Amino acid sequence: MTAHRSARLPVEGHLPAFDGATTWLNSPPLTPGGLRGKVVLVNFWTYTCVNWLRQLPYVREWSRRYAAAGLVVVGVHTPEFPFEHDQANVRREVAARGVGWPVPMDNDYAIWTAFANHYWPALYLADTEGRIRYHHFGEGEYGRTELVLQELLGSSSHHLVTVEASGAEVGADWGTLRSPENYAGYARAERFASPEGLDHDKPRRYSVPGRLGLNSWALDGDWTIGEQATTLNSAAGGVAYRFHARDLNVVMGAATPVRFRVRLDGAPPGEAAGGDLDPDGHGTAADRRLYQLLRQPGRVADRTAEITFLDPGAELYSFTFG
Repeated sequence: MTAHRSARLPVEGHLPAFDGATTWLNSPPLTPGGLRGKVVLVNFWTYTCVNWLRQLPYVREWSRRYAAAGLVVVGVHTPEFPFEHDQANVRREVAARGVGWPVPMDNDYAIWTAFANHYWPALYLADTEGRIRYHHFGEGEYGRTELVLQELLGSSSHHLVTVEASGAEVGADWGTLRSPENYAGYARAERFASPEGLDHDKPRRYSVPGRLGLNSWALDGDWTIGEQATTLNSAAGGVAYRFHARDLNVVMGAATPVRFRVRLDGAPPGEAAGGDLDPDGHGTAADRRLYQLLRQPGRVADRTAEITFLDPGAELYSFTFG
């Protein structure tokens, strides 16, 4: 390394302890003292976050390439939704997503607070003396982050990793993306268009208006809109969403499996079916996680997705796009 090069990086503080972790996965507890002499990449994540999912292939490759050179990745899982506090759910996603590095579960937001962090995902790089030298919030800046990582490791190589992403881990089509993340619970829901209005914590029948504006959504059938989730009370309820994006993802699940069907502008999605649908638009919601419903291969335009649940009990949490 080139001490003179790394000296140009600012010192942003010292690596906080991970004392507040409620449990650790993939590793016994790590301490700043035990990490001395290592370059540490701290990645704040929560498993339903599509922005983290699209960052994950890079973190995975950095861990593989640079572990032998002295890199330790620590993936701090700070939950957004109540079900993300559940250790079994996090273990399932750790295994499914190939997260092979130490994961402190930060259910009480203690580590989040120690870092004064506010974002999913967030990356912090600390040098061998435990000093934080770099951070990045959100997606992107992968090349810049890796160059700083190489600098801290003393690597003379400037070759950057290449990633092969699939499913929800594929980067967004930013050039066509016109729909922001939205939530189904009343605490953060926006542009709800059912004419009955949004009622809090009460069973109610909702309907879809004759026309939905872009980025508006509506419910059909008997639903209860809670603070964090909206739950279907009887079969054959649905949700309609007008969006402009290549991808449509929904964070959802159910206590017992719920069958659903998706239509895109009134027709089966065919080649536009995402990883959790068949071409006829059929899928099943069970584990509470992110479901990729649509990935359009052709021209992106304003579209209406209609999701019909054939069984009661579906829980909707958020809608994300890519």
